[in-house]
Amino acid sequence: MKKKVWFLGTVLMLVGTLVRAEVVLSNIFTDHMVLQRNTEVMLWGWGALNEEVTIITSWNNMQYKVTTPLTTKWRLQVSTPDAGGPYTIQVQGKSNEIVLRNILIGEVWLCSGQSNMEWSANNGIDNATEEIKNANYPNIRFYTVAKRTAETEQDNLGGTWVECTPESMQDFTAVGYFFARRLQQKMDIPIGIIDTAWGATSAEVWTPASVFEEHTYLKEQAKKIKENPWAPVMPSILYNAMIHPIRQFNIAGTLWYQGESNTANNESYTELFSTMITSWRKNWGYDFPFYYVQIAPFKYGEPEQGVLVRDAQRKALKSPNTAMVVVSDICTVDDIHPTNKQDVGLRLANIALKEQYDSYQDEIYGPLFKEIRVSGRKVEVTFDYAEGLNFLGKKGTHFEIAGADGTFYTAKAQIKNDKVMLTAKEVKEPLKVRFAWNNTALPNLFNGAQLPASSFISN
Repeated sequence: MKKKVWFLGTVLMLVGTLVRAEVVLSNIFTDHMVLQRNTEVMLWGWGALNEEVTIITSWNNMQYKVTTPLTTKWRLQVSTPDAGGPYTIQVQGKSNEIVLRNILIGEVWLCSGQSNMEWSANNGIDNATEEIKNANYPNIRFYTVAKRTAETEQDNLGGTWVECTPESMQDFTAVGYFFARRLQQKMDIPIGIIDTAWGATSAEVWTPASVFEEHTYLKEQAKKIKENPWAPVMPSILYNAMIHPIRQFNIAGTLWYQGESNTANNESYTELFSTMITSWRKNWGYDFPFYYVQIAPFKYGEPEQGVLVRDAQRKALKSPNTAMVVVSDICTVDDIHPTNKQDVGLRLANIALKEQYDSYQDEIYGPLFKEIRVSGRKVEVTFDYAEGLNFLGKKGTHFEIAGADGTFYTAKAQIKNDKVMLTAKEVKEPLKVRFAWNNTALPNLFNGAQLPASSFISN
């Protein structure tokens, strides 16, 4: 009898709580936010059971209504106009009202990865003092997702939108800031950047659990990632807490800078990374562009650890609507965190401007290996994006040739008709070519846009 009374009392208490509950919004919706332009964006939150929630958007004075279902989580779509603002959104419940102010409509990009994406001006970048002082861009808005872990998929997260000021910029992702500044200045529209990154993390922690349930190989490979004092290593633990809660928030695309923490299982990185991209797009419900940075040359402890990840990233370009920035010319092999973050952001922005917004005409990619053709002792190497191929006025370096025995020898390289011609006196019947194939290689092969070539090994 006592148990029944206790149960009834608990139910009544919960019902009473629901009846008295105020309508609330997901934490991704705050003052100063940017919403994606010219689309149907999702708004969501929580309220009492069967509570009618009314949304009023000031840009069109439209009124939208939704009734909170049994889960007490409501959601609805509202139409957004072309870029502009500031606007307000009113959210009215039975017992309270929320008014979101200073909202802009523009382009929203998600930034994720490990420390090179997280790296801010205060961490140390080139010309930091001057960059911080000049970071007054009220039409650029930042949202930093609070660092959290979760073993199950979450519905909410921590964070708030802020305007870009010298104060807010200095602790925000520098790559994301320089990307946003380039887009905002070129397109003259509001730009929103969501920063959800965590230093020292492997790609596994950013990948949904469903991926590992479906791919036993990737689940086994994840076990090679060792514990470290700076970041969690359990698969999916950051996806659950820092990505899944915003999967309904409309974005224009994603920027990614990560890979250094996957040197231990580099052989599976192409499959893992490509599958992660696919899973994110599936959970968002559309194939947004995914642009990423190839990790920089660095003195890793084991031979070829870094270059094997770089090559895995190159191979991941087979995934549709992806693009890769090569940074071997703007790094230092003694520092895993190159301080030139501006050119990284600019190169990513130029890709977006050309591929996504049709607002840039110059070349945006460095030379990418296409194929080899063998003729006797000579090998012809063909690249995509090779117009104006050059060695920056020097002789070609970092090319190697191997024959049937698999031993690679340094090759003499010459450029002819935007192709590289190779020979090595030790190899009479060449079969394979590799380029910049070590952790610290700083090659000098560029195209006419002065963008560097990616390392590669032929099949």
